[in-house]
Amino acid sequence: MKSFVAILALVAVAAADVSHLDAAAQIVSQDADVFPDQYRYEFQTSNGIQAKESGVLKNVGREDEALEVQGSNSYVGNDGQSYSIQYIANENGYQPQGAHLPTPQPIPEYILRALEYIASQPQKVEIKRA
Repeated sequence: MKSFVAILALVAVAAADVSHLDAAAQIVSQDADVFPDQYRYEFQTSNGIQAKESGVLKNVGREDEALEVQGSNSYVGNDGQSYSIQYIANENGYQPQGAHLPTPQPIPEYILRALEYIASQPQKVEIKRA
């Protein structure tokens, strides 16, 4: 399990797009703990980036063993705005939340009525014979 967490961390670091970051940025605080069934880390940089994450292994030793991760990160964009994301990743996938993230539009009432009408109609099944 330790190797899985280490590989996951290496992939995250390698995949990060850091081309736009301030080259002179320094890590001003950093803390991390890694255990066989859980981990946590947090750091802050001199250019305002902050990140915090923790993960715990659920259902240890069972067939449905899985890693559940939750965390947050924030930074100041090129436009001067502060951006913040909170997330959880588990058996239901990655679930980010942030004020700047797009949200789905509500389904129009006429579409909902049309779907209800379609569902209320009997379904005809055609059997094709060869």
